[in-house]
Amino acid sequence: MTTKQTLPTDAALVLICKRPALGHGKQRLAVQVGLERALNIAEHLLDCALEDLRSWSGPVVIAPDQRDACDWATQLMPQALCLAQTAGNLGERINNLDHSLRGRGHWQLLYIGSDAPALTPDDYQRVHAALETRDTVLVAARDGGVVLMASNLPWPDLADLPWSTPELGHALTETCRRAGHSVSLSGELFDIDEKADLPLAAQALADDPRAARRRLLKTLNNLERRQA
Repeated sequence: MTTKQTLPTDAALVLICKRPALGHGKQRLAVQVGLERALNIAEHLLDCALEDLRSWSGPVVIAPDQRDACDWATQLMPQALCLAQTAGNLGERINNLDHSLRGRGHWQLLYIGSDAPALTPDDYQRVHAALETRDTVLVAARDGGVVLMASNLPWPDLADLPWSTPELGHALTETCRRAGHSVSLSGELFDIDEKADLPLAAQALADDPRAARRRLLKTLNNLERRQA
């Protein structure tokens, strides 16, 4: 498995994230495994996403959900542009972020969250290759959502999409097509929302040599042993 992206420098990778804290994010997981364990997993998941940003050969952006988190984000990754998310639901926040980045001259944007550690360099390469012939490329999540959304064009209005539901992926695809985008689906992975997703992550990361993934795998294996 390669660990370094070889994409053109005009393709920007954007991480939409929350600053991990007790009771902030991963709420379904926290109910099932406890607040402290959920926080520990969230911190490792964020490290995996940052690992992808650090291996990216183009511009990188961190978009935390709180305006006062940019100092934190800059300390994590000084080379990244930090643009805090605005108010509104996730669709509104993505629209506003996308508008700001395109206003800064970025035209090819790939968005990820911090809950899909199975994303690999090959996934990113495949998405970027698809953007050569399609306006918009999505990597589906097995629960019906998406784990990566990329486009050469501004996103249509995303405010009314069924975020955090199994209908999201289909709704996003159809919304983009109605807006005139040519859309390609580029594989299916999983994201981590609840306890049932953890064994999938452990299986997917078993042979992954990337350092942050190895640390996440160790945490998941330790959690499984404690609960056995």
